[in-house]
Amino acid sequence: MSQSVIKTDVVLVGAGIMSATLGALLRRLQPDWSISLFERLDAAAAESSDPWNNAGTGHSALCELNYTPRTADGDVDITKALNINEQFQVSRQFWAHAVDNGILGDPSEFINPIPHVSFTHGPAGVDYLRKRYDRLAGQVLFEGMEFVDDPSVFAERLPLMSAGRDFSDPVALNWFTDGTDVDFGALTQQLLNFVGRSGADIYFGHQVTNLTKQSDGSWVVKVRNARTKEKLTVQAKFVFVGAGGGALHLLQKSGIAEAKGFGGFPVSGEFFRCTNPDLIDGHHAKVYGQAAVGAPPMSVPHLDTRVINHKPGLLFGPYAGWSPKFLKNGKVTDLPSTVKPGNLLPMMSIAPQEFGLLKYLIGELAASRADRVDTLSEFVPRADGSDWEIITAGQRVQVIRKTGVGGTLEFGTAVVTAADGTIGGLLGASPGASTAVPAMLQVLERCFPQQYAGWAPALTEMIPSFGRKLSDNRDLFRQVWDWTSASLQLKRGTEVTAADAGQAATSAV
Repeated sequence: MSQSVIKTDVVLVGAGIMSATLGALLRRLQPDWSISLFERLDAAAAESSDPWNNAGTGHSALCELNYTPRTADGDVDITKALNINEQFQVSRQFWAHAVDNGILGDPSEFINPIPHVSFTHGPAGVDYLRKRYDRLAGQVLFEGMEFVDDPSVFAERLPLMSAGRDFSDPVALNWFTDGTDVDFGALTQQLLNFVGRSGADIYFGHQVTNLTKQSDGSWVVKVRNARTKEKLTVQAKFVFVGAGGGALHLLQKSGIAEAKGFGGFPVSGEFFRCTNPDLIDGHHAKVYGQAAVGAPPMSVPHLDTRVINHKPGLLFGPYAGWSPKFLKNGKVTDLPSTVKPGNLLPMMSIAPQEFGLLKYLIGELAASRADRVDTLSEFVPRADGSDWEIITAGQRVQVIRKTGVGGTLEFGTAVVTAADGTIGGLLGASPGASTAVPAMLQVLERCFPQQYAGWAPALTEMIPSFGRKLSDNRDLFRQVWDWTSASLQLKRGTEVTAADAGQAATSAV
């Protein structure tokens, strides 16, 4: 069987939003570096970055209630919401820069304005949303949020959700008009088109099977062509593992100490997708409710307007399930193959700690279609199951991190890098794609510390708030917001440029 050898500066594993983002950043920062990307499937963004697989459609903590939990004294903790919104603004700036500079094309292909809305009902729910509003509305990044508890306003803005609703049960909304829907599949494809036409080599239908570190710090990456079975040997100075659910297995194979102790807990899911055009036209918002007791944050119910190929769609869910697969196109051996001596105890310790989660998953697996329609009716009181079809979402692999002799289950995104900076990868799920740019900046900072300081001017050109917090600078935020809104065609009549925003950042120092 033939074997070829490829030499490259950078290997990117996986053709999802993370590898696409890192590849685009590196092409701008270091255009002389050679890049080779390997994807085991035959298309870009075919796993979690696909718009029908990915519920992360512009998460900026505007409406997701799991990012603003109640505290023991009845207050609302907004720390995580502020952090995630700040990260989303960084992504938004890079996308605007990319549109302005021809990296990305028509922004309506991947981002569209959609209100982001939090929804609760019952006295306790209304009280919680009022406190959440009181804590967020004065924050720079959340300016413009509204609190709504008037049934007539509710009905005007959310006609599908109001029809047939008994308003003797009080309702409340936190409403943010200037939210967005992001099609990360289309965004990934556009970014990879740029990466490819700017000189990188992209291999579809090629699976990375092993990673071996050499004495000089470089890596030998073993790759198999899924169609011809040809084997490739790739010699690389740096490797990024952006393989979604497949990342843990490859990071374990790399042998780096930083990956030891990590485990993964896969959670699958399904959505109801609306098939009735009249219902789709009657709802224009992303409406998030509260998760069931014991449910993971990624299972927060939401009635979600999507825009894919310029066509509106409507999803409700997710309905959680379980599979040992780590990828939608994975294998049932994915979970057992990642159990190692170093993570066995952390993984075993999760079951007694997360009894509520296990109980929730068992209940979800036992639910009938009628039960699922009943859940939908909390959002759509007149829901008719014949108007909705079930689709399978992408797999999510939650991180199990070693803590002492046991472990903790995390629902965020974890960047894992080797101490010498020669390899990095990403584990976890939500908020994931929406914070792809700051996550990849973290990879660059950890893995290329010598170059990172020299890249600062270029990064500030791409991301005017680079190195600063927008939440601490109202004037800079407004400059950046107006520029990104104009560049991404999210509102009209604004002519602020990236240079204007960058000048504001410089003046603010």
